[in-house]
Amino acid sequence: MANTEVIVVGAGMSGIGAAVRLRQEGFEDVLVLERAPDLGGTWRENTYPGCACDVPSSLYSFSFAPNPGWSRLFAGQREIHDYLRTTARRHGVGPSLRFGVEVRQARWDEGERRWYLETNDGPYSAAVLVLATGPWRRPRRPEVPGLTEFDGPVMHTARWDPSVRLTGRRIAVVGGGASAVQLVPAIQERAADVHVFQRTAHWLLPKPDHGIPGWLRTPGAQQGLRAAQYRVQEGLGHALRHPRLLRPVEAAARLHLRTAVRDPGLRRALTPDYRPGCKRLLTSSTYYPALSRPHVRLHPTALAEVDGNRVIGADGSEAEADVLVLATGFHIGEVPLAESVHGPHGRTLQQTWDGDGPQAYLGTSVSGFPNLFLLLGPNVLTGSTSTLTVVEGQLAYLTAALSHLRTTGRAALDVRPAVQTRFNAAVQDALHTTVYNSGGCSSYYLSPSGRNTFCWPWSTGRLVRRLNNFDPNAYDWTPPPTASAPVRPVNEEEITA
Repeated sequence: MANTEVIVVGAGMSGIGAAVRLRQEGFEDVLVLERAPDLGGTWRENTYPGCACDVPSSLYSFSFAPNPGWSRLFAGQREIHDYLRTTARRHGVGPSLRFGVEVRQARWDEGERRWYLETNDGPYSAAVLVLATGPWRRPRRPEVPGLTEFDGPVMHTARWDPSVRLTGRRIAVVGGGASAVQLVPAIQERAADVHVFQRTAHWLLPKPDHGIPGWLRTPGAQQGLRAAQYRVQEGLGHALRHPRLLRPVEAAARLHLRTAVRDPGLRRALTPDYRPGCKRLLTSSTYYPALSRPHVRLHPTALAEVDGNRVIGADGSEAEADVLVLATGFHIGEVPLAESVHGPHGRTLQQTWDGDGPQAYLGTSVSGFPNLFLLLGPNVLTGSTSTLTVVEGQLAYLTAALSHLRTTGRAALDVRPAVQTRFNAAVQDALHTTVYNSGGCSSYYLSPSGRNTFCWPWSTGRLVRRLNNFDPNAYDWTPPPTASAPVRPVNEEEITA
């Protein structure tokens, strides 16, 4: 059995970031388990044409691993994947990586104060378990009659098959969200025909994407650009939390649509019937022009049926296609492995959450699951924040918690139920007035019960400040196991008394 101090599950952005920061803070006994043959997470999996970040490049990098060499204001998939590989290599995390290792079960042993993992590579154990699997892990495939019998290749954007020929083919794209907005402009020049089945229109802002000149590719210039772009994103976030301030955003989106799309019918089909930000705000300066091309047709309807090579919408419209692409996103509301992580009493995370969806304290700790940490857990993201800003805050929190365990000699910490309950009640109360909850749409921000399990209702700065100030009094602390004394959680007051 492989025994270690910390096991991180997932080698995407957050997992690699965790490995780097743990090493920097003196935690050398760390393993990162990754089921794929390479690191990269979503930037390894998503290789569809046009795939890129919709957050400015200077914000989509770690402050402890800056990259002044970004070639574009919004970096593409390959460049981001290369950045992550370079970060892992420069910070020496290679020896910690274990590729091809899939975690099947994880169980907390109360007697030994350790997590025990079952994997395809045999058993592992660790004092601390970090889930860095992210919400963009399991692709969502529509349940449509005849889909599996489609007479041609079918692929999700997150499972792109580069061997499928697109040139001169008739392509049907299902979905009108973030991946479709990037994909359609990239494939329409090669395709004979493109049919886009859009269930819901999205608000779309122009994307000021361009190459970064050499004089801006210096550490100092990138730092200044990062600070400026952070303020812009936070300004947008402020408007999302106070919907009355979204009028300029809506006006800009309507102007973008009006100037880019001349056809009144197409323009109506692309106009949302909800407030900007209720669903994820999208950015593109090429999507509307692509939809206006004569060989590209928008079907403003959900996909209802597939019959041979005919793709049929809910409104009865049809298209014949040689290739079917599912740009239908991910099961965002899930926490991967939630059904396989068992706490002290055998209950899984999923069983604990059933009903209202995932809940945690600061999106990081879950009551009843000692020494378990989530990265990009529930209620820490927004429609404007760079995920890496949040991840860095969570990594500061993680390393502070582990340092506290070391200095006090305790074996485990578990967030108090009352603390978690109060925190989540405050979050849900604050979300009521944000556009995420009140914008008049149905989105992946909301669980089936209507509870927002995704968004943080305040500023990113407020979240980062909370995460940078670890509060030991929010936790119960457990001493190391002894043969002579029964196990009893210890409050922080007892430690410091």
